[in-house]
Amino acid sequence: MSDVFLAGYSDKLSVREGDKIQFYVSSYAKSNFTASVFRSICADPNPDGPGIIEEDASTFFPKTSYPSRVQDINPGSYARSVGKLQAQKFSALQIKSWFYPTLISEKPQILFNWGLLKIFVDQNGLLSVSSNNLELISSPFNLKTHVWYQLDFSVLADGELKLTISSEIKSCTGSVQSKIDLGLVEKLQSQNEFFQIAGCQENSGESFNGKIEAPKFIVNDDEIAAWNFEESIQSLHVKASIGPDLVLKNSPTRGVTGQKWNGTEFCWKHEPSHYAAIYFHEDDIYDFGWEADFELVIPQGMPSGAYFMRLEAEGHYDCIPFFVCAALGKPKADLCLLISTFTYTIYGNHARPDFSKDWVEKTEKWNAYPHNPSHFPHYGLSTYNNHLDGSGICHASNKRVLFNFRPGFLTFGSTDCSGLRHLQADSHLITWLHRKGIDYDIITDDELDRDGFHAIKNYQAIMTGSHPEYFTESMLNALLNYRESGGNLIYLGGNGFYWRIARHLEDPSLLEIRRAEDGIRAWASEPGEYYNAFDGKYGGLWRRNARPPQKLVGVGFTAQGNFVGMPYKRICFDKKLDWVFEGVHEKILGDFGLSGGGAAGFELDRVDSKLGGDQDITILAQSFDLDGKFMLVPEEQLTHLTNVSGEPEINIKRADMVYFQVPGGGSVFSVGSITFCGSLPHNKFSNNISKILENVVKKFCAVKLKEEKIGV
Repeated sequence: MSDVFLAGYSDKLSVREGDKIQFYVSSYAKSNFTASVFRSICADPNPDGPGIIEEDASTFFPKTSYPSRVQDINPGSYARSVGKLQAQKFSALQIKSWFYPTLISEKPQILFNWGLLKIFVDQNGLLSVSSNNLELISSPFNLKTHVWYQLDFSVLADGELKLTISSEIKSCTGSVQSKIDLGLVEKLQSQNEFFQIAGCQENSGESFNGKIEAPKFIVNDDEIAAWNFEESIQSLHVKASIGPDLVLKNSPTRGVTGQKWNGTEFCWKHEPSHYAAIYFHEDDIYDFGWEADFELVIPQGMPSGAYFMRLEAEGHYDCIPFFVCAALGKPKADLCLLISTFTYTIYGNHARPDFSKDWVEKTEKWNAYPHNPSHFPHYGLSTYNNHLDGSGICHASNKRVLFNFRPGFLTFGSTDCSGLRHLQADSHLITWLHRKGIDYDIITDDELDRDGFHAIKNYQAIMTGSHPEYFTESMLNALLNYRESGGNLIYLGGNGFYWRIARHLEDPSLLEIRRAEDGIRAWASEPGEYYNAFDGKYGGLWRRNARPPQKLVGVGFTAQGNFVGMPYKRICFDKKLDWVFEGVHEKILGDFGLSGGGAAGFELDRVDSKLGGDQDITILAQSFDLDGKFMLVPEEQLTHLTNVSGEPEINIKRADMVYFQVPGGGSVFSVGSITFCGSLPHNKFSNNISKILENVVKKFCAVKLKEEKIGV
């Protein structure tokens, strides 16, 4: 698979004044590449919209040239000993372990690599042992996938080899013997090398796909190295019972069922011995580990906003996004825009199953961002994709090139509309803020998770983008605390506050999602693997963790369809709420837009009194799926005839635009739709959706708006 000519990433997605952000670049150019900073106002390449809008930010980082070099991409997770392992002179050497293969590949898959000795699963599914590429012994049968095997390999001082494999399946149990040269025995007795599990440090493309448990290295009946994987499941390191510790590379999955798991316990914290395995994949890759090429220290006076570092060389380019946030406790605006960087990362490099060649044609026609994750799977895919062995990808990180996290990237290439999501779709809102002259600060998921309530407490209003889907517990607590303390929330998306995720304590860039039991899912977690390895908490939907989004913002996910939009119809005419519709004379709202052609679309949220508590919610407008283009989400369905609400299905496949106040003095405005922000730029930002949001911001922030001519 070919690499991109020029690409890069940063060590952080968000920074504050005085913070340092490092950039990592791989360039096939013979000449230097250049780096320059631009502020991103609109990331939509659609010629029918505002178009790509950027502001030069060279005042803060002058355009600079750097030497080109190619940096390798090395997928595949493995474990490596931190120290070398020396067998010394032995009469008998044994390697014992449990293993669970999940894929028979065209390439050999290494279970254990120790200097001259390599134990691997070959292309035919035979477990083999080799030395310097010379096969010494192989299993008497072909391995089956998704079966636990016990391995026992021994070398005697006289050169006798014995390989025994046992399992619960009779046809998958047996042993074989062989003989090797005494010279090789002497070399094994004298070697002092690092021990690697499930792959090679050199990353020869021979990583193991499957689980490994309880490896042991035995000399003359004494263990000289042993690792119990049930210890420190939350860690990226494994402390040895004896011998050198292990470092885990490319974040293999922990908190997975082992050979002792029998369904009696579902949380690894309660019975760690049932979860004493580590799951490795040949396509795990969560940190490219490139060397830094240059850095930027955020200078004083650099406005809070969305930026990107543009790389250019020999006609090729890349754009690395980053966000400048306001200093903690020192806001420069009344309004805070919450940027969903965790959601962006979770979706990072999503190779969509409906991707087709005609998307490339549209990309070229619009001069959109040229690279698609579907063309570069070796850069690591998203948690909406599967590993090569069919298991779901449950880890995500920004420490790699993320193609769909670029200005101008098209998520949907076969639509008549812009077909944007995430960063690019949220730029419709950013463009609107600039067009209306509304001052704002940016805070991302990173600051909200790390600093909690203190990151946002001084703002009059917090506004989300189109799809704030993935949240940690700390983030939810911060928003709830903010709202209960008198803060105003403006939720401008759909399917928000949906999945519970965990952040790794040792590497905060590493995120984990377990897709447990319910919800719209690209894949389903295996039974017994619903609890996060990173924090030991039950994963899956926040709704199944007793914190449905309705409790925070009044509405929650109810229906999903294709990337199409519909209009709302105003249903509230209470004079107390006329301020929402000031200057709006139509009853039909948002029958237009760059996202699906309507303000209510793709994923819809509705009010549910059973989930929303005792909030006194007013539904301002609604949009119903009258054409049967949407389906209820799984958590709303019971059978093909019934659903959880007990109402006719047509009644609950809808988007609700709502307003309510909470006892602490805070207010909430929610739109219940992903495509809402796509309607803001319509008619040069002069439309009823734009006016409604303008009224809400004015009310929540008590600011005087000054219209700014941007992209008109």
